[in-house]
Amino acid sequence: MPGPDFSLVFPPDPVWVRSAREAVRALLRSARRDDLTDTALLLTSEAVTNAVNACHRSGCSIPVTLSAEWHRADAAETLRVLVHDSAPGLPAGRAAEGGDESGRGLALIGDCATDWGVRATDAGPGKSVWFTL
Repeated sequence: MPGPDFSLVFPPDPVWVRSAREAVRALLRSARRDDLTDTALLLTSEAVTNAVNACHRSGCSIPVTLSAEWHRADAAETLRVLVHDSAPGLPAGRAAEGGDESGRGLALIGDCATDWGVRATDAGPGKSVWFTL
């Protein structure tokens, strides 16, 4: 394995998006996987921003959790990043209209990740968005 796994728990506040990115950056730096950095940081920003926004819209104040872990399959090592929030409902992508940049995070994750998905939490409201690189 190229490096340690980690998790970060933080309030659903936009100020934490940068900290989430920096945690992923540190993980990739320690694993000497600079080749994944740009894409991982972009997708982490999108997933965490979506979680924070979902919490704001629903009035949820339960912390968001970001976790990252390395998986080895055959000879390949992949990074799996998961962002969990407790806001009700599943995210739905939407097409941006005009100059609107919002609403395209899931499409970006889908386009750039090796694999990705959304899963509802078994106990109570909330969901996790994950991607692999």
